[in-house]
Amino acid sequence: MEVLIHKLPSFQISSPSCCCSITTRSSKYVQFGFRRLSSSLSVRASSVNEGVAGPVIAPSSLGHVIRPDFPILHQEVNGSKLVYLDNAATSQKPTLVLKALQNYYEAYNSNVHRGIHFLSAKATDEYEMARRKVAAFINASDSREIVFTRNATEAINLVAYSWGLSNLKPDDEITLTVAEHHSAIVPWQLVAQKVGAVLKFVDLNEDETPDIDKLRQMISRKTKMVVVHHVSNMLGSVLPIKDIAHWAHDVGAKLLVDACQSVPHMLVDVQSLNVDFLVASSHKMCGPTGIGFLYGKSDLLQAMPPFLGGGEMISDVYLDHSTYAEPPSRSG
Repeated sequence: MEVLIHKLPSFQISSPSCCCSITTRSSKYVQFGFRRLSSSLSVRASSVNEGVAGPVIAPSSLGHVIRPDFPILHQEVNGSKLVYLDNAATSQKPTLVLKALQNYYEAYNSNVHRGIHFLSAKATDEYEMARRKVAAFINASDSREIVFTRNATEAINLVAYSWGLSNLKPDDEITLTVAEHHSAIVPWQLVAQKVGAVLKFVDLNEDETPDIDKLRQMISRKTKMVVVHHVSNMLGSVLPIKDIAHWAHDVGAKLLVDACQSVPHMLVDVQSLNVDFLVASSHKMCGPTGIGFLYGKSDLLQAMPPFLGGGEMISDVYLDHSTYAEPPSRSG
C-alpha cells in the first residue's frame, strides 16, 4: 500500500568498501522522507575491519553496527541476548545520551534562567543550545518557536487549553481521525465540552488506514482545528501532512500534528509542511524521559495566554495589585 512505503532500510555491510554505499543507499530513502545517516556511522562501520588482516566477517546490518552503543542491550534474558522491539512505545538510550545526563548532574546541575552564578549560566546556555538544536532538527524558523514540555501529551494539552479555550466557540468543529493516540483526543474532548465545540472523526478505509478523501470532505468553514498523526504507531499509516495543512488553511483552520513517530525517523520540515503546531517526545527518539516539545508558529504562540504559571515567567509577569489581596503575614 502507498501509505506503507516509509519503512526503515536495512543496510548490509560486508566489507570496508561498503561503507560508502551506506551513504549512497540512504540518500534514495531521503527522497521518501528519511533522514540521512550521519558520517559517523560510515566511520563506525569502517572501523570494524580496521587493522585486521585477512577475511573479516563484518556486522550484517545497521542494527549490529549501533547495538554496542546501547548498554541496556548488553544483557541476557532467559538465556538469550536481549532484543528490544518496542521502540514505538519508548526507545532505549545510547551511551552518549546517558553520559550527557551524567555530565549535567556532575558538572553544572543548576536552575535554568534563575541564577547569575557560573553553574546556572552554564545550565542556561546548554538549555538554550538544546532548544536551537531542536529548532534546526525540524527546521523551525526561530528557536523561540520551540516550547519544552514534559512530553507530547502536555504539549497537546497546552495547545488545547491555551489556544483552544481562547479561540473555539460553540458549534466550532475539531476534526480528528479515529486512529489518533488517546492523548491527542482526550484534551480536545475536554475543551470541546467546556466551549460547546464539536468533535468530528474520520473513519478508516478498506486498507485500515485513515480515509484521506473523507478527511478532505469533512474539513469545512466550521472547522477550526485539525488534529492528525504524521505516522501511526499502530497502523503504520503515513498521512500527507502538507496536503492536509493546505486544506485546513484554505478554510481558516489550524493544524496540529502528532509527530512522535515521524520525527525520530523521517525528515520533518515544519516550514515545508506548513503546520501550525507539531509535538514530539524525547523518549521515543533515544532521549531521556520526562521531556518533549511543542513547535508552534511564532504569531500563534505569542497570542496564546499562559497554560501554566510560574517558572521562567518571572521576568514577564505584570501584576495589577489592585486585583489581588495581600498575602497573609507570617508570624514567628
